[in-house]
Amino acid sequence: MKIYVLLGHPTEDSLNKQIYQNYCESARNAGHEVRSQILSEMKFDPILWQGYKAIQTLEPDLLEAQQNIQWCEKWVIIYPMWWGAMPALLKGFFDRALHPGFGFKAHEKGAMWDKLLKGRQAHVITTCDAPNFWVSIVYRNADKFTIKKAILEYCGIKPVKFTRFDRIKFKSEMEIKKVLDKINSLAK
Repeated sequence: MKIYVLLGHPTEDSLNKQIYQNYCESARNAGHEVRSQILSEMKFDPILWQGYKAIQTLEPDLLEAQQNIQWCEKWVIIYPMWWGAMPALLKGFFDRALHPGFGFKAHEKGAMWDKLLKGRQAHVITTCDAPNFWVSIVYRNADKFTIKKAILEYCGIKPVKFTRFDRIKFKSEMEIKKVLDKINSLAK
């Protein structure tokens, strides 16, 4: 399988980075083709200065990301949940990279659109400090709904699998090892 792995954590040193490294290594060891990018190393303006009234010229890292998205059969996105949502830099990545004409095409008349990224699936892997029941009941899984329904499926990427590791700051070294072992099995 052709897999594109995007690390959406804006800092270099994190458990998300370990998850990313384990996923890429395990997928390659299982015989998959893997392309990957790390958001914190990418150079681009995450702000849509004019909304979608005009498409901003894409920076080389965003063009590479688009090539990876078009190439892949499976897109793996790894990020931490902050304030009940994805980090702002990751949201900016989606705003810029999945613009009209690439991710979707709105119909001139009516409220419908064409999903331009059909034929791909996704696996979203997130971490958070809150317990899953809290994220589900209090936040109503807002981050999951946003990335799954409002971003990926909106562009035609389906199915979207979602894995969340909760209570990260409270986990022991042994529990973190279990998280990484689970990542290894998911990547295969």
